[in-house]
Amino acid sequence: MFMIVSTVWDTCHAKGLIPAGKEVPGMLTFAGLGLFDEKDITLKGLEAVRGADIVYAEFYTSALMGTTIEKMEKLYGKKIRILHREDIEQSPTWLLDAKDKNVVLLTGGDAMVATTHVDLRLRAHEMGIQTRIIHAPSISSAVCGLTGLQNYRFGKSATVPFPWGRPAATPYDVIRKNLENDLHTLVFLDIDREKGYMTLNQALELLLEVESTRDKKILGDSIAVGIARAGSDSPLIKADYIGKLREFGFGEPLHILVIPASLHFIEAEALVRFAGAPPEIMPRR
Repeated sequence: MFMIVSTVWDTCHAKGLIPAGKEVPGMLTFAGLGLFDEKDITLKGLEAVRGADIVYAEFYTSALMGTTIEKMEKLYGKKIRILHREDIEQSPTWLLDAKDKNVVLLTGGDAMVATTHVDLRLRAHEMGIQTRIIHAPSISSAVCGLTGLQNYRFGKSATVPFPWGRPAATPYDVIRKNLENDLHTLVFLDIDREKGYMTLNQALELLLEVESTRDKKILGDSIAVGIARAGSDSPLIKADYIGKLREFGFGEPLHILVIPASLHFIEAEALVRFAGAPPEIMPRR
């Protein structure tokens, strides 16, 4: 069904039946915003926003730290209505707007990396609302470019949440399982409306707290990689032993963590040259 709708849409655009930037009535478009500021949106995304009747945005799954809503509205030429977590996960009544209007939902990163956005698309489908996706740069691919770690070497990703009592054990167990399979782990850090943006230092402390309860230690003497402000003109990438990295100052958010498995010599060289990793991680050839 979606492929048919997309084909009709593209044909109409190609024949000039729909002006550039003008959306089909009764459409929900998921548009990614990229990584850092208002300029990271794609041209397709910008056209969708300018042709929309209503533009929503949510920033609890990811945020653009290099911009403001005011800057986005000025560049895009549209009023942006902010949705909160409960508007996305619990009561997405705003979906009804897309029954007979052109609605765009803006999200940080790529439009469909967060599972909750897939759920929204399924809900829209059940309501008879047509949907389409406009992709954008994602941290999942940016991490590979910034660190030199090869994308096919990554296993399941994990998120370290702010604790409500004891630290969550799930992210630690995901890392452990990936290491057993010789796979890197991309570790997302929590964003909370009240607690703010988790730092790499906080995430490492929480993971080490979980490790302190385990018999077999997997992190203590390991290399980890921290990335801050990906997508900006001056991202920070630092690789070091976890004991040292937990004390390193990464500055302003957003932060993201990678726990590598064994390193290919090209990966190791990239971490040494681009992330300041200890030279001894280079395998002997």
